[in-house]
Amino acid sequence: MKISTKWQGGFAFTMDNGKGYDLPMDAGTTAGGNGEGVSPMEALLGSLAGCMGIDIFMILKPYQEKIERIELETDGERNEEPPKYFKKIQVTVHVDGDVPASRIWRAVNLSNDKYCSVANSLKAELSYKVVLNGEEVNQA
Repeated sequence: MKISTKWQGGFAFTMDNGKGYDLPMDAGTTAGGNGEGVSPMEALLGSLAGCMGIDIFMILKPYQEKIERIELETDGERNEEPPKYFKKIQVTVHVDGDVPASRIWRAVNLSNDKYCSVANSLKAELSYKVVLNGEEVNQA
């Protein structure tokens, strides 16, 4: 999977998935941006909720016709000093419909422990390379 994220000027960037879908991102007005997009940290919370929501819907397949609503709220507590990473993330899963609570909890736990790539990517090892004027450069 490859994503391109291009600078739009100032603190604005646009993520392009190569399939015709874009996500405008901005640092937000408190950080000097224009606020015309989601912040990268908001996008991370939304990605977590989207990933888990898809999993939960799929796991609850036997109940899909009885489900009226699935909504996930994510509330992240950030570190006060840079880097302002998420120290804690609370995910609240709202389901309306005729579904046993035990099945919803099973779906949430399976998503978190086994299926949600975003939740498990929060533990990923990161590596970097730099390309300057078309040429890869090593760190000095």
